[in-house]
Amino acid sequence: MKILIIGGGNMGQTYAKSFLRAQISEKEDLMILEKSEHRAELIREADIGHIYDNPALCIPFADLVILAVKPQDSHELFKSLRAHIDPQQVVLSIMAGITMEAISNELGISKIIRAMPNLPAQIGMGMTVFTTSEDVTRIEFVMVQNLINTTGKSIYVSNESAIDASTAVSGSGPAYVFFFMQSMIDSARELGFSKSEAELLVSQTFRGTVDLYRRANYNCEEWIQKVASKGGTTEAALNTFSQTGIEESIHEGIKSAFIRAVELGKE
Repeated sequence: MKILIIGGGNMGQTYAKSFLRAQISEKEDLMILEKSEHRAELIREADIGHIYDNPALCIPFADLVILAVKPQDSHELFKSLRAHIDPQQVVLSIMAGITMEAISNELGISKIIRAMPNLPAQIGMGMTVFTTSEDVTRIEFVMVQNLINTTGKSIYVSNESAIDASTAVSGSGPAYVFFFMQSMIDSARELGFSKSEAELLVSQTFRGTVDLYRRANYNCEEWIQKVASKGGTTEAALNTFSQTGIEESIHEGIKSAFIRAVELGKE
């Protein structure tokens, strides 16, 4: 199977490297379309596929076309692809907010898979939510799901609106985690720890907590009760979080991300 990845940025390279690492694709079958000469040179050095700067030279030979560019660049992208893409090709888009209907109308195709991965895909620990158009066959569905799963876990959803929701939760989610981690690191330093000590305290706490959550059959609320004793230090912190409205701020922030994801598809 010939795979063309359009966009050699972080996710484009992540896909190429993941496909090769999982031995689900050979280097000879991977093509990357990248207009930036600097980025193209970096990809050549990584030796993860054939590099192109002209869609006419690679699109006709692809069985699967992966759109891995920023949604703001979608209009220019569609104009450059329209004359070369074939209706029988399968297109996998990871552009936030760009609907399958928009892709179909712009490119004149019907076999579309829309997905939202996240940053931990770079280390094979990603979370991807995806959906498909009706014309995608069962074989094509399984083929693309296997490719996606080389980067971590995936969830199929039948309702496309769930893709925008997943953009707000798991797609943007790593930034929320880093934000909270940085706040804890800053607090640890204020309490007297060095930078390296604070980073170790926080990163190991997150790593251990996630592993603990995954290994036992307790929900988050039950785990909180196990840590927070009556009148103790954890309860004092949680009470402050409640009084300052942190939980509500998180809810509102995720709603804002969702609204922005929907807006991107209309711009």
